[in-house]
Amino acid sequence: MDYFYIGIDDTDSPEGMCTTFLASTILNKFQENNIEIMDFPRLIRLNPFARFKTRGNGGVSFKLDLNQNIDLAKEIVLKNVSELSMFDCDNTNPGVVFYQGEITEEMINYAFRAIYSIITIEEAEEFASHIGAEIHKFKKGRGIIGSIAAISCPLEDYTYELLAYRHPSRYGTVREIDYDSVVKMDRKTTPETFENIDGKYLAIEPKTPCPVLYGIRSNSPEVLIAKDIVIPNEEIVDSCIFKTNQHTDMHIQDANNISELKQYSCYKIKGLVKDNPHIIEGGHMFFTLYDETGEIEAAAYEPTKNFRSTVEKLRAGDEIELYGGIGEQNTFNIEKFQVLKLNEFVYNNPICGCGKRMTSAGKGKGFKCKSCGKRIESDEKIAEKVERSLINGKFYETPVSARRHLAKPLIRMNL
Repeated sequence: MDYFYIGIDDTDSPEGMCTTFLASTILNKFQENNIEIMDFPRLIRLNPFARFKTRGNGGVSFKLDLNQNIDLAKEIVLKNVSELSMFDCDNTNPGVVFYQGEITEEMINYAFRAIYSIITIEEAEEFASHIGAEIHKFKKGRGIIGSIAAISCPLEDYTYELLAYRHPSRYGTVREIDYDSVVKMDRKTTPETFENIDGKYLAIEPKTPCPVLYGIRSNSPEVLIAKDIVIPNEEIVDSCIFKTNQHTDMHIQDANNISELKQYSCYKIKGLVKDNPHIIEGGHMFFTLYDETGEIEAAAYEPTKNFRSTVEKLRAGDEIELYGGIGEQNTFNIEKFQVLKLNEFVYNNPICGCGKRMTSAGKGKGFKCKSCGKRIESDEKIAEKVERSLINGKFYETPVSARRHLAKPLIRMNL
């Protein structure tokens, strides 16, 4: 059955605006004009390593049946995008896409390409023409890339996010949310809601000057119950629930081996730890993962905080599976990892009968004791079992404060 789809992307900037707020404004205008959308509006996060993303790299879309006033809907969308987008920002290049028909397999494949890799504006224009979509470009119009994806993306696994918006006079000021009320909401609604707090860190609160006061993430739209518990000490002018691919690991591709990993893409990959993790200036933790096809540097960066202490417990010879992506430096940014098999042994020089650790007497010459002079001819080191604090089979993840929108938290993996 044919429907009418609207996709919008790339309207915000680091200095303000939010594509979801623009979408909420449009939905209010639709309601005033008796235009109804089907299901919830959708918020689709795309490739987290896209080089020209504005902020959260998410497009929004609506679905309408053909009995609605389609011409008026298009007029409302274009008017609000042209009036509210952050055109002063060089990196803000809005795009709007209108499409009537069925979502085809090639459209679904396009959406996954937008999540897995990089699509150019020219490729998006060509694809829009191919499927018969109507596009509207503002400035460079890069937003058409995400707009098509937001329309086309399948949602087999999905979550919801309730977004509450502040009064414009409050933009850029410190948000006023009662911390204790968020703790209460978290206790009453977890695991139905998740990623609300992280110690004293209010994870529902953005750290940018955008119109969002807070966002509550949930497995179901009944998240509105949580909204009633949170106490804002400032005015909420609007709110909207979005159906989204956030926290689903939709960006993660299965990789067979390290040699097939590509820059600006996200994977889960198995391998062996080559060297003990080490920290560098700036607080970033690094180690090398390898398999029979190659190796790659993996990193837990400083913003992951205590997660680095967990990574530091890895040892050479541990078999693990990493989840994450490859960014500008061709380094694998770790989102979480599973321990597959710990290396529970270290190999040391033998201990002499006098109680001292022996040293090598040279290649092929065995060991000698510097204390008493005793020698042994064997070059074989002694395997000694060590206690490991990591656990075979267990997953470990970055803290909420450092987690990407698409990363699936362990609480949603029933772990």
